[in-house]
Amino acid sequence: MIDEAPKLTARQQQILDLIQSAIARTGAPPTRAEIAAELGFKSANAAEEHLQALARKGVIELVSGTSRGIRLKGETLRSIHENRIKQFDLPLPSLAQLGLPLVGRVAAGSPILAQEHVDRTYYVESGLFQRRPDYLLKVRGMSMRDAGIMDGDLLAVQSTKEAKNGQIIVARLGDDVTVKRFRRNKHLIELHAENPDYPTIVVEPGEPFEVEGIAVGLIRNTMLM
Repeated sequence: MIDEAPKLTARQQQILDLIQSAIARTGAPPTRAEIAAELGFKSANAAEEHLQALARKGVIELVSGTSRGIRLKGETLRSIHENRIKQFDLPLPSLAQLGLPLVGRVAAGSPILAQEHVDRTYYVESGLFQRRPDYLLKVRGMSMRDAGIMDGDLLAVQSTKEAKNGQIIVARLGDDVTVKRFRRNKHLIELHAENPDYPTIVVEPGEPFEVEGIAVGLIRNTMLM
């Protein structure tokens, strides 16, 4: 027996669409304040009430202790992305598709898009991302869990050497490549995890560091099964 999708009010659907759009655009869900500002609520509390209602209906999960602690549930993701991901691996890339190399583990000191790092190529709809990515990076670990980025997910990355504070980036630290939230102040760079179990990485002046790209979207690992 197949469970019917939960019925949402127009406002709840609007908020759900906003969450999905933010994740596709930035790789992270919106804060309560951002939802309130986008939809014209007087306070973040109004956004919280709608989020609680969505959580009760089982379409999202709320993670306490973080401003972006909103996760789309598996079935919700499946229904939202069903039409978008069904074109994966079609043999006709001419159908408005974008071929993105999937990068697995990156060898120390070598370019991130070196041929030996590319596991395969995915073909996705060209309109799936608001900003065009250059490659997909397979996420390893749960350090970005509270931003909705899970182990095994595919992070869509746009190659760049520059990043703004608050963006989720792919960074090279010496021999390691990591995904973290970027913040630069006067004298140093901080790479913040979105999981309290992981420490903030502080990059002192002179230490090896390079921005490899910024996150522009996410493909949930459950969508590839």
